[in-house]
Amino acid sequence: MDTNLLSPSREAGVHQDAVLVAHSRSRDPDMAAQDLASRLLHPWLGGVLFFCSAEYDLDALGQALEQHFGGVRLFGCTTAGEITDEGYARGGITAIGFDQRHFALDYALIEDLEAFSLLEAQWLTDRLLERCRQASLAPIKEHTFALTLLDGLSASEERVLVNLDAALGSIPHFGGSAGDDNQLAGTHVYGDGGFRTGAAVVVMLNTPLDFEVFTTHHLRPLDDKLVVTAADSEHRRVIELNAEPAAEEYARLVGCGVDDLNEEVFARHPLAVRLHDQDYVRSIQRVNEDLSLSFYCAVETGIVLTAMRAEPILDDLRAALDGIIARLGPPRLVIGCDCFLRRMEIEADDEVAAASALLRDYRVVGFNTYGEQFNGLHLNQTFTGVVIGQARGHG
Repeated sequence: MDTNLLSPSREAGVHQDAVLVAHSRSRDPDMAAQDLASRLLHPWLGGVLFFCSAEYDLDALGQALEQHFGGVRLFGCTTAGEITDEGYARGGITAIGFDQRHFALDYALIEDLEAFSLLEAQWLTDRLLERCRQASLAPIKEHTFALTLLDGLSASEERVLVNLDAALGSIPHFGGSAGDDNQLAGTHVYGDGGFRTGAAVVVMLNTPLDFEVFTTHHLRPLDDKLVVTAADSEHRRVIELNAEPAAEEYARLVGCGVDDLNEEVFARHPLAVRLHDQDYVRSIQRVNEDLSLSFYCAVETGIVLTAMRAEPILDDLRAALDGIIARLGPPRLVIGCDCFLRRMEIEADDEVAAASALLRDYRVVGFNTYGEQFNGLHLNQTFTGVVIGQARGHG
């Protein structure tokens, strides 16, 4: 593929771009916010989506962003690693600015995930869509998508997504669960001027530009099956597999001892549940003292988990993006939600430089997640996102 085709239009100046991107490596919250504002602020800036390391002083970062962006709508989350316009990064902040001449957008903050109902989802969706209609940029149908960012340690993704999916109807949506630099201690989303836990942000975007929401993974099924014979579904914990202690049975399957089980083993030997002829990965988070396994996604007694094998991870992502580009043409931007277990696999295989080059070539900006969301489903070990292309009918 000719990567020169992916260069943004510059013929009339930087502000002709429908989307601008920026990042900062500064660990100082005020300097980081200044860095972003110096590259993103312009008279038509309609909103800024950002992804940041949880290592920042988050209160100070939020205040600095609000100060330097002067009332522009800001929404985002903490990460398990950032994807900048230069590729993979850690410990910084990356952001996307949306031009209101090309995007009508609004967002809503869900502050109580436990109590989020279908009625609230419908009210939220109606309010966001009305803001898009008022802008009169494009019809709602086939010109609108939604982005969801959820607290990655809330264990509430399934509940929120099923209600949102029902309310959104035919509107495609994707997103990611916030991370915290692989500490598994506290993840945050940002909206209404502050970082919050136990919360979610829903962003609605309406645009005359072409786009395609997608998900892909590089994992293929094996013949080995494990039946969940005992589970604590409320806490996403599998107690028994095949009527044996879950950690022992999983370790036997992958050929190592229980004491050797760690995040790298989980990343390389995932399990999946099959729904509607598709395999959806259920990634393991940790081994517990009672030899149960905690998962990042919903698990229930009686489900059958299939062992998966990995194919070349970058080949799969390149093929998926090339397929979309064949339909849409060169992308202006790809917003990517990339599972942190995928990045862990890439790092273990010493492919970070190659991965960063691929992400740069396809103009990907986003973050490493604790789970991904796609049209109402909560996923693991996927690359999920949206490709934003040219105006409809662009040659």
